[in-house]
Amino acid sequence: MLIIPVKEGESIEKALKKYKKKFERTGTMKQLRARQKFTKPSVMNREQRLKAIYKNQMYGSEE
Repeated sequence: MLIIPVKEGESIEKALKKYKKKFERTGTMKQLRARQKFTKPSVMNREQRLKAIYKNQMYGSEE
């Protein structure tokens, strides 16, 4: 459960913005979408490995 402290006189728009940011950081929607379909562990491992290779090519070669 997300708790957003709202200060006295703070607008609802600002509180909603805080809520959306906090909700995004928790990764709830990402987790729900991942649970909608089954992904084999070998496929997940392959995706993680490809992502790591891509990141290494992008950021690892800066010497």
